Amino acid sequence: MIDEAIFDIETQKLFSEVAGGDPALLGVSLVSVYLRKVDESGREIEGVMKSFWENELSEFWPTLTHVKRIIGFNSLKFDVPVLKPHAPPTFTQLPHFDIMNTVRVALGHNLSLAVLAQETLGVGKTDNGLNAVVYWKSQDPQQLKKLQEYCEADVLLTRDLYDYGVRNKHLKYVDKWNNPKSFPVDFSYPADVINASRQMGMF
Repeated sequence: MIDEAIFDIETQKLFSEVAGGDPALLGVSLVSVYLRKVDESGREIEGVMKSFWENELSEFWPTLTHVKRIIGFNSLKFDVPVLKPHAPPTFTQLPHFDIMNTVRVALGHNLSLAVLAQETLGVGKTDNGLNAVVYWKSQDPQQLKKLQEYCEADVLLTRDLYDYGVRNKHLKYVDKWNNPKSFPVDFSYPADVINASRQMGMF
């Protein structure tokens, strides 16, 4: 079996509120992570969702100790830089897998999670990042609950998009003329990860 982590973060501020648009200055309000085990075909065996508020981040890092892939959406350009000031030095060296990178390589431009999820899965996002900042700033328990629900929903959306790509080897979108399109993706693991998983399964 292979250990995976699928994660998303929410921030305390908007880019318009920080100097130079530096992600490291946005602050972390919440990290949600779905920890799971999959077989070598990518089929999920078991999984659990966990969420960590700003003051609980020290409990988040150990959850990544044994994972072979940390899956996110635009995570290398956004989530990882936001987390970097709070993270152990080794965090950026972990096996990150950014779905957005695959999109950018395949198409030469970015697509949002909302567009890909709607066209590929037929499911939309439950809220947006602007509201998430408002929820955080309110510090109202009900608003914070909505923030957590939104972050966790985005994690599950990222998981489902990733799993679709694993199974079907393509993702779908609409172009600027509103034409439905698809493009190939390869989310497979390197052979050494698969071989190590097989060896672990022998014990």
